[in-house]
Amino acid sequence: MSPQAQGHLAMLVFSALVAGSFSLGSLVANQIAPEALTAARFLIASVVIGVTALMTTGLPRNAAQAPWRYLVLGGLFAAYFVLMFHGLKTAPPVSAAAVFTLTPVMSAVAGWVLLRQITTPRMALALTVGAVGALWVIFRADWQAITAFQIGGGEIIYFWGCIAHAIYTPMVRKLNRGEPAVVFSFGTMVAGCILLTLYGWSDIRATDWVNLPLIVWVGLLYLSIFATAVSFVLVQFATLRLPSAKVMAYTYLTPSWVILWEIGLGQQPPPLLVVVGAILTVVALVLLLKTEEQRRTTNPVPE
Repeated sequence: MSPQAQGHLAMLVFSALVAGSFSLGSLVANQIAPEALTAARFLIASVVIGVTALMTTGLPRNAAQAPWRYLVLGGLFAAYFVLMFHGLKTAPPVSAAAVFTLTPVMSAVAGWVLLRQITTPRMALALTVGAVGALWVIFRADWQAITAFQIGGGEIIYFWGCIAHAIYTPMVRKLNRGEPAVVFSFGTMVAGCILLTLYGWSDIRATDWVNLPLIVWVGLLYLSIFATAVSFVLVQFATLRLPSAKVMAYTYLTPSWVILWEIGLGQQPPPLLVVVGAILTVVALVLLLKTEEQRRTTNPVPE
């Protein structure tokens, strides 16, 4: 499997895992302060990733060079998660997923600004097709729901978090100095945990950790291990192999995964017409899997 194919596979798994954070996150968002929840998940994820790094690549000393890099990345990712859970206090999971689909376009812009990554015509077409398909899935093929769509306060809060996520993606490639994905993820996660602890210390102290509802602990463990530790490594792994726009394009699959998660949690299945949107997201991914026939010489990364 080529490095590019490995990156695509990593993001496919990522899209399924991160979708669960919308459904489970909405269940726990009002049970615990977002700062306390995110600090706890970063702590657990740091332990999981750290142990994984020690068992695989190890933690070389040169990875500690320029620790400010981890503070920048950890701050961006921490901001994304905190704002996400603040948004999920009022925004429904599928509505939040709709906001998440804006991330690929913002990531493409950030990739050009930071890395001069060029969004080719094929990539632009794929982003457009994926956006249409995702929106079709989000609104469950209901045109009246689309025309009546109103942006709530939760969606606006989460939008700012998505901006942080979009900047984070190309920033990984810019700041990485050859460290393995798991090592770089560990440094970023530890830095994010430190920043969150300092920022949310009052919320952490005020949380009654012993008497939290069971659903909070279930959500916290899933969010920490699968939606943070595993997905975190997957994103960094893919970012080092794919352009930022392609990495974030996999977010177009998230609404479809969210609907499956909602069905699994007891919600009603969507209409059959929604399958059309799912097909469009697949078409978008197929376009991304194909190599651009004529690459621009100004594009510094492979397609």
